[in-house]
Amino acid sequence: MHTIRRELRFPQAPETVWRALATSAALAEWMYPNDFEPRVGHRFTFQVPPKPQLPNGLVVCCEVVTCAPPRELSFTWVVADFLDTRVSYRLEAEGTGTRVLFEHSGFEQKRALGGAEYGWTMMHGQLERILEQQGNEAR
Repeated sequence: MHTIRRELRFPQAPETVWRALATSAALAEWMYPNDFEPRVGHRFTFQVPPKPQLPNGLVVCCEVVTCAPPRELSFTWVVADFLDTRVSYRLEAEGTGTRVLFEHSGFEQKRALGGAEYGWTMMHGQLERILEQQGNEAR
């Protein structure tokens, strides 16, 4: 099994970062359209839109496993018979900002791991930009 691990740092407070990770509208801004709710046991989907490497798009089926605001969120990440993994975020206050420990675990295939690493790099970059924009709008 293979795992993606990242340490992310944001100048925003944990509560602000939590809202970006644990609200449906915010997730749709930096990830994909979804029907997420921040409660353990909630089943939801991410709708990955079509693109050249995925002409029909993709539906990611998820279930919230852990939800402890504003510290910890984890959910399953299942794609048909192809992928059965888990995504987790752990938030820690660091000064006035937030240190986020991200993990996406359970990859059996290296090909799927590589695609996910690329995808998370893109999505976490979008998350950073959205948090920056919110900070600029608040000023």
